[in-house]
Amino acid sequence: MIVDLNLQGKKIIIIGGGNEAQKRINSVLKQECDITVLSDSINPQINKLVKTKKIKFVKQKISDTKFISKLKPDLIITTTNNKKINQKIITDAKKKKIIVYSSDNPEDSDFSNPAIIDFENMIQIAIFTGGKSPAMSKKLKDRSEKLFKKIITKEDIAQIKIQKIARKIAKEIIPTQEERKNCLRNIMSDNEIDQLIKDGQVKKAEKRAITILRNWK
Repeated sequence: MIVDLNLQGKKIIIIGGGNEAQKRINSVLKQECDITVLSDSINPQINKLVKTKKIKFVKQKISDTKFISKLKPDLIITTTNNKKINQKIITDAKKKKIIVYSSDNPEDSDFSNPAIIDFENMIQIAIFTGGKSPAMSKKLKDRSEKLFKKIITKEDIAQIKIQKIARKIAKEIIPTQEERKNCLRNIMSDNEIDQLIKDGQVKKAEKRAITILRNWK
């Protein structure tokens, strides 16, 4: 089962400071979560994120799992080359009911990482082999990315942004879920909104959507 974890406001610990750690940091960086890297060293790219205060860094060599009780994270991702310590982190995190992932052991981890095709952090398409072959996931992602870029347009992205705004307002002013769905479908199929988006007048399209919401009965 593929799921999208809501990590907003969650405390994420990433063990390791190399290229694999950097890849995992990038996968959660836009989730508005609290990311701390634990490692005895970090690469220049991770160091840049630390300097810009996008993530935190605690310099320490990981030889045990005491950090779990001390930091109480919601999720741990370990990327070290030490299989023994990675397995110890998996075991101890699970005992404490903390979600855990190890780059060298997706089979024992609580989740696997699909290869993601991302469109402005609005649309994500996952290519997933169930952890059996991350290399094939990446290969298939690279092969299909150009195709999806032809299918998914800038207008689709703009419509999603408008729907996000509309959903928030709809929850405040439309009492029932069914009516909210009907209203949002009406906005999505509105010809005037479509044309405004095509003309690059996204702000006017947003105002049109809000007008439909306010007048909804």
